[in-house]
Amino acid sequence: MIMKRLTILIVSVLACAAAFAQDTTAEEFKGRYERLVRNVGYSGVGVETLLDRWEEAWPEDQAVHVARFNYYFLKSQRTEILPKPGQKRFLGNPPAMTLKDNDGNDIPYFEESFYDDDLFGEAIRVLDRQIAGHPAELRYRYLKVTALLAYEKEHPDMAAAELKQLIEHNASAHPSWTLDGEAVGEDIFQQGIGEYCYQFFHTGSPDSYGYFREISERMNKLYPKNPVFIDNIGSYWQVAEGNDKQAAKFYKKALKIDPDDYAARRNLQIIEKKQAAQKKKK
Repeated sequence: MIMKRLTILIVSVLACAAAFAQDTTAEEFKGRYERLVRNVGYSGVGVETLLDRWEEAWPEDQAVHVARFNYYFLKSQRTEILPKPGQKRFLGNPPAMTLKDNDGNDIPYFEESFYDDDLFGEAIRVLDRQIAGHPAELRYRYLKVTALLAYEKEHPDMAAAELKQLIEHNASAHPSWTLDGEAVGEDIFQQGIGEYCYQFFHTGSPDSYGYFREISERMNKLYPKNPVFIDNIGSYWQVAEGNDKQAAKFYKKALKIDPDDYAARRNLQIIEKKQAAQKKKK
């Protein structure tokens, strides 16, 4: 009899917990999550439990899946400050600090992130499941590229492959994209790709420069009236190759499309001033 009563009590408690979760709106779960994250961080104590309850009650709420990705991704990450002698920048960033070695030489130290493969894999699997279930939602696709860029650092092969696949899918299938559940047009898609082009450029490694050029050229073929990708090609020649003459051709081409293109105008001025200074030296 005692065991039967105990079983009934447990079932009652579970039923009450389920009813409580169901009565909690998705927005209320999100609010609790945001308050908890402010106190303990994205992967702190209690976050996973709250995510489990949130997803059980509202499995179609996109915010919970983004939050779960953040949980695994940030839990997988650790950061160190490491010496990198002879480097002026690392992943496009200046040194976190500079110290002297025993001979009095300046040694730059850079912040570098490392990832636990198992936890990082869980983060990617969260996104892959959502991409499979919501193929027109850009947020999950963008998060995947962002995560791969962080993971691969100076050699963003997987990130570039994911981005190129997305571009070709858009060109062939013309999906009706959404971003956080809201319908978006081609302008938002182009803007998103442009931002990732900037990330490749900012990384500043030979591999990332190569992908920056390749993706920009492909986007320029698909969207020849968008000056952003023409500017990008100019920036590749100016910065990665040091070929100002070739770069100037692309900046002038961009200005024909948009005379108010600040980036093209500013970079062209830099090239012209440099050329003028070289002529004076002669």
